[in-house]
Amino acid sequence: MTALRPERESGAGRGESFTGGSSYGTGGEQGTSYGQQLPPYGAPGTLGGGDWYDTTRQGAYPYGGPGSAGSGAAGAGDSTAYLPPVDEDAYLPPVDEETMALRIPDPQPQRRESPAAAGGRADRRKAAKRRQGRRGGANSPSEVRDAPPVRSGPQAPLSRVEARRRARERKASPAVVASRGIGEVFITCGVLMLLFVTYQLWWTNVRAQAQAGREASDLQSDWANGERKPGAFEPGQGFALLHIPRLDVVVPIAEGIDSKKVLDRGMVGHYAEGALKTAMPDDKEGNFGVAGHRNTHGEPFRYINRLEPGDPIVVETQDTYFVYKMASILPVTPPSNVSVLEPVPKESGFTGPGRYITLTTCTPEFTSKYRMIVWGKMDEERPRSKGKPDALVS
Repeated sequence: MTALRPERESGAGRGESFTGGSSYGTGGEQGTSYGQQLPPYGAPGTLGGGDWYDTTRQGAYPYGGPGSAGSGAAGAGDSTAYLPPVDEDAYLPPVDEETMALRIPDPQPQRRESPAAAGGRADRRKAAKRRQGRRGGANSPSEVRDAPPVRSGPQAPLSRVEARRRARERKASPAVVASRGIGEVFITCGVLMLLFVTYQLWWTNVRAQAQAGREASDLQSDWANGERKPGAFEPGQGFALLHIPRLDVVVPIAEGIDSKKVLDRGMVGHYAEGALKTAMPDDKEGNFGVAGHRNTHGEPFRYINRLEPGDPIVVETQDTYFVYKMASILPVTPPSNVSVLEPVPKESGFTGPGRYITLTTCTPEFTSKYRMIVWGKMDEERPRSKGKPDALVS
């Protein structure tokens, strides 16, 4: 064990002694030297000896009795300077019995590190960002401030007035109801318009092309069986086929220009009534005029503006192929300009009687404000017994 330190034997260690008047000596006499030999440790009445509060001493002063060091009266009592009591266990150094032999140090508790701390600086930064809520963690201060307070535990039932007030708040105002109604009307109108446009631009074409194809098939079947004879035709009755090779158009020609009976069924109509009556293809002289839709209902004349002078236009009947050559075009004219259907049409460039064809349709596209006119002149009349003309073969 570690030994105690011996006290100094004399006051020479300090180099001087103290006399009367010193707090370490008795009054009026030569005081005890600073280095005076103290009684052995543990002697009665000394540091470590017996009980400091000796019953033989009256008053048992904790910091020295009368005449001791620290007392107010000089020259009274024992000349030995007494120190205040000291806890022996606190004063002595702790006993370390294990210092007598070697020992293995106790294992230090290992510090648990987070997965991010075990990595590099980048991993630690990522872990710090996740803890701070930058990626779906804690809310920002504004979100926390704006969030409604969370109430835990059972809540008191609402009063009747408060319940009515909250019910009124949940109920939509008349302005909100009106705006919702107007919005629903607009949405319904938009859906109806979309359906109408789809019907006009797509379904009418599908239906009209099917009807025109069926009419053309029936017409050719009747020609093959000899059931159709040349002559006068009833309104809406098909009697010929119109071929425009450049536009890849093959469409039936029916008598009349009635919308429901002829034009809306995907066919082209022959002007054959009243003041608008025109010649037939087999007439030796005259102007064969036909009309057709440019948009919707089969739109057979949609691209007639692409025709160029010299392009063939063929009218096929039961006995003959009539081949016309495109001559001129009038891009825009009023619907009232019926002079384009005269035997020698005006503005066509023709100067005398002949055998002509006139195609009429609406313009601009998807409107019927004006008319577009295309003219052609007879180039060949070929019997069916001689086969198809070159314009249809090539």
